[in-house]
Amino acid sequence: MRLAEVVARVPVGVQAAVVRAVVGMPAGVRRMLVGAPVRVDGQELALEAQLVLWFNRLVRHSFLAEQPEVARGRMDRSRGLIGGPAIPGVATREVPVGRVYVPTGVGERAPLLVFYHGGGWVVGSVDSHDDVCRFLAWHAGVKVLSVEYRLAPEEPFPAAVDDAMAGFRYAVENAAELGIDPELIAVGGDSAGGNLAAVTAYQAKRNDSPQPVFQMLLYPAVDATTRRASRDLFTDGYFLTDADIDWFCDHYCPDVEQRGDVRISVLGAEDLSGLPAAYIATAGFDPLRDEGAAYAERLREAGVPVVYSCQRDLIHGYASFFAVGTRFREALLEAATALRLGLALNGR
Repeated sequence: MRLAEVVARVPVGVQAAVVRAVVGMPAGVRRMLVGAPVRVDGQELALEAQLVLWFNRLVRHSFLAEQPEVARGRMDRSRGLIGGPAIPGVATREVPVGRVYVPTGVGERAPLLVFYHGGGWVVGSVDSHDDVCRFLAWHAGVKVLSVEYRLAPEEPFPAAVDDAMAGFRYAVENAAELGIDPELIAVGGDSAGGNLAAVTAYQAKRNDSPQPVFQMLLYPAVDATTRRASRDLFTDGYFLTDADIDWFCDHYCPDVEQRGDVRISVLGAEDLSGLPAAYIATAGFDPLRDEGAAYAERLREAGVPVVYSCQRDLIHGYASFFAVGTRFREALLEAATALRLGLALNGR
């Protein structure tokens, strides 16, 4: 039996305890465990990120070997592996489009983040990103509406886009019931969720409908038509792989000709002017890095206020790893701070 199969049989709680124990070891011991520092493109991978990749290689997880429903179950279970203790002081309740998070001390007419989870439009759920939403709600001092959108391949493009827009409209139309200020609604998400947030902001502007006032885009997928240098630099071995991206896109939008639609590849939109201010974060060791950077530059050229932050030592998906080590937590805390400031400036 392969080592990966042995590890897979170990209860998730035990695996999680091992991961935390390893993360808590002295830096020298951790370095001996994972090997020499990894340097690519003038960047050095954070030791904590190297540990996550070490464990990922140990279990040899690959989306390509799994059916979507199996991959979804694995992702949901992974929360028990990488998630930390529940963040106190954040109440939740279910609503028709997802889940609402309300941190202690945030009253009526509060700002709101409409959040879209990552997972390549194929995996992920409100549950898989529950810890991330609790963290953002608490540290940004905002209410969060996490939208449960339909997944491919059962519901391919544009189902997720339609649900993302419906989630935003729900927030606007039910502001009083949600106890939020309809003039202080942001959109945000990670990876495919960052794509849906950017597309929602774009569609709201172009449709002349109520618009978000801020975008928080974490390592977003914004162009399914062009292969950039970062995808060749980080083809394999850095959590999200080149083959994974193809697997997700093939399930979400099998028709390659459709992938240039701005509701997938918003980077290719002719006019990005008038969109809300944005915080865009990428990871240095991420095949999606360069398209996120390109989108930030396109927004700047269109006159949109943008803060672009490349977490040069981290990997794709870092928001979900915040409980594993301090470096991941720092990166997510930066996003929460940007969200808080972005909404505060709009509320003056």
